[in-house]
Formats: sequence, C-alpha cells, structure tokens
Amino acid sequence: MATKDTPPRWDRKMQQRLARGEAAALGELYDRFASLVHSLAHRVLDDDDAADQITREVFGYIWENPDAYDPKQGNMRSWVARLTQRQAVHRLRQAEALAFAERGEGTAEELEQKVRRASVAARADYIVTSMPTPLRQALELAYFQRRDYRQTAADLGVTEDEARRRLRLGLQLLSTANTRPLEGSSPPGAGGYGRSL
Repeated sequence: MATKDTPPRWDRKMQQRLARGEAAALGELYDRFASLVHSLAHRVLDDDDAADQITREVFGYIWENPDAYDPKQGNMRSWVARLTQRQAVHRLRQAEALAFAERGEGTAEELEQKVRRASVAARADYIVTSMPTPLRQALELAYFQRRDYRQTAADLGVTEDEARRRLRLGLQLLSTANTRPLEGSSPPGAGGYGRSL
C-alpha cells in the first residue's frame, strides 16, 4: 500500500491541466487515485457497485470542479480522499435513512451509530492514506507484517529511535480518527470545496 506522496508541483500542474479541460489529465489522475477512491468508498459502504458509483461521482466532480482543490488545504491525494469519504458517508446516511423509513429497520440511534462507525473507519483509512510515506511504511510493517520497532528499523534502513518516532507519530495521527469531528455528513462540495455533487 505504500505509494509515493504526490509532490505539490505535481498537484498544481494537475489542477491547471484539469482546469484547461485536458482529458488526459483526468485519466492520469484516475490511474493514480482510483484504487484509493474505490477502497475508501468500499470501506464505508461495503458494496462494490456503490463504491464504483462513488468512484465515478468523485472523478466527475473533480472534472467539473478542478478549481475546488485548494493546495493550501493539503495535497491532492488528501483532497481526493476527503471528497471520497464525504460522499461515501453521505450515501450511507441516505441509504440507511431510506431503509429505516421504508422498513422501519432499526432506530434513529442505530442508524447514527452505523454511520458513525463507518465514518470512523473511513477517517482511519483516510488518515493512513494521507500520512507521509515514512510514517505509513512504518505502520504497515508493524501492523500487516507484525514487525516490532527493531525489525521495522532494519527493514526501513533507519535507526531504532527513528522507527519508534515514526510509529509513535503514525499512531498518534491514527488515534484522532475517533476523537476529531467527522466531516462525513455532507457531500464533497461542502466545506469550502466548490459545488456539491
């Protein structure tokens, strides 16, 4: 899962190309971020077809609103992940509210708990995919490959102190998934990023 962070210059050039209407730019952006978008949407919705739809909507929104991206708010990867999380949580909220209204399944509290759990999971995924590559690599080694900090240091070619620092910072970032306010109740256009989907 470790991928290169996109440089700010690449982000600006991509935004400019999209603003000029270069279809090749959208294809390049899609190739770079489609798997991220689909996996985040699937994490929230647990449905491949719905994740496919969210993926189309997010890239359609980006194509129609390239100026909605503000480099001062973070890199393009983070922005795309944020759009995806918001849209997927919005879709989950709609689907669950419809099921509640049609079939009387669950209570309003259960609906909000389900949305909250999905939001926290999406936020955790978003945090991991948006954190700097060195932190993400350290966490991936520790979590997926069950490496301790010494093994992580050896695998990454860094000192043990640096490996501990990366793991600590990565875990601190991840811990905010359940404590910071969630932005999942509004679609991608909310929060100062252009028009809504």
